[in-house]
Amino acid sequence: MFMSRSEYDRGVNTFSPEGRLFQVEYAIEAIKLGSTAIGIQTSEGCVLAVEKRVTSPLMESTTIEKIVEIDNHIGCAVSGLMADSRTLIDRARVEAQNHWFLYNEKMHVESCAQAVSNLAIKFGDSDNDDGAAMSRPFGVAILFAGIDANKGPQLFHMDPSGTYVEFLAKAIGSGSEGAQQALQEKYHKSMTLKDALKETLVILKQVMEEKLSSVNVEVATVTKEKGFHMFTKAEVEEVIKDI
Repeated sequence: MFMSRSEYDRGVNTFSPEGRLFQVEYAIEAIKLGSTAIGIQTSEGCVLAVEKRVTSPLMESTTIEKIVEIDNHIGCAVSGLMADSRTLIDRARVEAQNHWFLYNEKMHVESCAQAVSNLAIKFGDSDNDDGAAMSRPFGVAILFAGIDANKGPQLFHMDPSGTYVEFLAKAIGSGSEGAQQALQEKYHKSMTLKDALKETLVILKQVMEEKLSSVNVEVATVTKEKGFHMFTKAEVEEVIKDI
């Protein structure tokens, strides 16, 4: 006897007759309510830019972190439930440091994304040896940007299903549909880091509901020369002046 739709909804590891995991689909939909984040990969490095939603004049905007450093050669931008993102970010940092300790080399960007995806797919699994069972999928999407010693700049996107894919340019969050369309029209492989930096903010300006400023946007770059670099408010304002 087949279960009803609501019964498939309650089971995070139960496929419907159509081959769907509804809880994972709902988690992916939750990302569309999050802040818009954009990542671009160039030959010089990667750019990350994220909208920061300051919902009250009494809120301290510096406490809202949408772009974080994983290692000095890897950064990530997140969209969705911030509490969920902290668990995944902590795992990424631990994996990166363990890799350095064991192999005396920096972790590849793809390996970092894979390590996080391994945790992301453990929802509903009560047989984990490390006890890291989650009752539901993580409601967060992540853009991993970094520099590999062999492959150079790399940009990976991971969604709540644990799927990670490399992109040249990717947008996530509430404005992702319009932003991704703009990226497809404007991105080219000969784009410089400076061009990519300007383009990310131009696109964010188009999809954001509020006026673009150093208060409601975060920007970071990852290059071979400087590694991960988070822009100060003054540096963000300088870029905004040019658009």
